[in-house]
Amino acid sequence: ADALLEEIAVNSSKSPILVYHRKHGWLESNMFMQNEEEIYNYASQIARNIGREITTLNPILDAHLLSGDRVNATLNPITSLGNTITIRKFARRPWTIIDFIGNTMNAQMAALLWLGVQYEMNLLIAGGTASGKTSTLNVLSAFMPSYHRIISIEDVREIMLPKHMHANWIPMTTRNPNPEGKGEVTMLELMQSSLRMRPDRIILGEIRRHREAEVLFEAMHTGHSIYSTIHANSGEQVLRRLVEPPISIPPLEVEAIDLVLVQYRDRRQNIRKTLEIAEIETGVHSTQLSSNTIFKWAPRDDTWENVNKPSKFVRNLNLHTGMTEEEITKELDERAGILEWMKKNNLAEINQVGQVMKIFYNNPQKITRAAAKNQSPKEILEV
Repeated sequence: ADALLEEIAVNSSKSPILVYHRKHGWLESNMFMQNEEEIYNYASQIARNIGREITTLNPILDAHLLSGDRVNATLNPITSLGNTITIRKFARRPWTIIDFIGNTMNAQMAALLWLGVQYEMNLLIAGGTASGKTSTLNVLSAFMPSYHRIISIEDVREIMLPKHMHANWIPMTTRNPNPEGKGEVTMLELMQSSLRMRPDRIILGEIRRHREAEVLFEAMHTGHSIYSTIHANSGEQVLRRLVEPPISIPPLEVEAIDLVLVQYRDRRQNIRKTLEIAEIETGVHSTQLSSNTIFKWAPRDDTWENVNKPSKFVRNLNLHTGMTEEEITKELDERAGILEWMKKNNLAEINQVGQVMKIFYNNPQKITRAAAKNQSPKEILEV
């Protein structure tokens, strides 16, 4: 029930149940499982509730609780000290961009991402384990216009969109094979199926293998907007991971990604930060790729520096909308103002953010004026 707990870990019946606390990190509890059989019984109940099973033949379980929390369980002798259960708690109140501003990124960065998402730029979110990649993907998904058809593909359901977007959103999840090895539905199969559903936007949980990446980049080149995550610690490392084995995507295709956002977990203070936002550009030779860092986090001052001006971002907007660089700068300033107004008025719930986006896409001037005049949200929103 503690909202500050992120992980609950049972490592064996011989050691106490551990928890990962958002403020204090890993902590030992005063609770133990009675024996290995009890751990196995809990894992079996979790599996049965979603139509799966964990047995000596299939000793690894990736599943979720009915509440949406993610579960991994293993049986001895795969884990030699005993049976294990690890629960990653799902946020009861999904994070929104308003929660991120001032903590994970600043309003100017959020405004750039908002404009990029609205105008269908392809975005890849990178970072290490537990750096907040999926949370960031979820947060940025709320910027998508509700009149677009959205398909999300995940191993475990984590993406949550505002209510007004549900009518045109198809969430898809993979399925493991049964004990006979039948009935498996892979991420690749879901991606291939999704392309026949006329999607405007495809949200993919994570890029892992060559075939998945191949289909993903094929979707980008056929006019779909793609949003996904990848394990990497910098913009340069993202490029290396994509072009080198096992993913091995040709450099010319990788250029289809417009923006790369890198999440970082500061272990000293146990906080998550957006380390950088960068563009992917083609170098002097067509087989060379380079990244142009737009924003970067300075840990000493805990601020974000505007390192370089966006170039590919501006070119793309100019090509597809006709906006000049001055108009783009003005638009970014106005959107940063709207986000700061939302922060000031505590419009941080996912459906409140969704409502602001819905009104903005129908009548941009209404929201822009409200933010400029610091109008009360009650005058324009159903709050």
